[in-house]
Amino acid sequence: MTADHRSGLRGPASTVQEFGDAPTEVRESTHYKHEYVQTFVDKWDELIDWRARYASEGRFFVDQLRTRGVTSVLDVATGTGFHSVRLLEEGFETVVSADGSAEMLAKAFDNGMKFGGHVLRVVQADWRWLNRDVHGEYDAIICLGNSFTHLFSERDRRRALAEFYAMLSHDGVLILDQRNYDAILDNGFSSKHRYYYCGDDVVAEPEYVDDGLARFRYRFPDGSQYHLNMFPLRKDYTRRLMHEVGFQRVDTYGDFQSTYADDEPDFFVHIAEKAYLDQEDAE
Repeated sequence: MTADHRSGLRGPASTVQEFGDAPTEVRESTHYKHEYVQTFVDKWDELIDWRARYASEGRFFVDQLRTRGVTSVLDVATGTGFHSVRLLEEGFETVVSADGSAEMLAKAFDNGMKFGGHVLRVVQADWRWLNRDVHGEYDAIICLGNSFTHLFSERDRRRALAEFYAMLSHDGVLILDQRNYDAILDNGFSSKHRYYYCGDDVVAEPEYVDDGLARFRYRFPDGSQYHLNMFPLRKDYTRRLMHEVGFQRVDTYGDFQSTYADDEPDFFVHIAEKAYLDQEDAE
């Protein structure tokens, strides 16, 4: 389903998150649709702070794509549009913006117009059936904003990665990020809020954590709060799945640095290359 106008995306606005009587038992890959309610989406950019995030990321993603000769990009976790708009501003020829949340896509469309007058090419899509909803082949797919942790079953994760792999050109690249859940699970939570969540007055912290769930609470200056239930991916597990799906080389950065102590970064960025390598070159 493709749309170039936000009117086809926006339905009745929901304002209350639905977690039922046992919120820590909600572990379903499709539940994010009940989590990104309109009032939460409307506040999301307070959490991100576009200008601060622009400064903190620098040219990391742009340079990673440029060095690989990328011209076409599929943003499969568009959210409110930060990276889609950034790539359009940088002159990438084709940027398609996909997300499973209609509310997020509508906000992203608005932001595209607000920041540079860009008409985003938006597609509402489920990663597990990405090829059904999105067409074409891309030099790169980006899945950013800790979004992959919305998938709660290994089957869903494998299926999504296989869909990403299939939509890439023969030498394409997948860039996927995640929180450093290893550090949270092993040592407890500590965040410098330097890179991904740059809003100074918004508090994002785990309310509950076990091996199968990281339930985060987001508190805003007006006193409102929201939650996201996510699967705590371990770094090496994510890398292994990428290799097993077929990606030949996976490089992992910690807070955009190639060298780091495993417990130090807030976030990991995995860069998975599809191009076939001789065995001794694969990592």
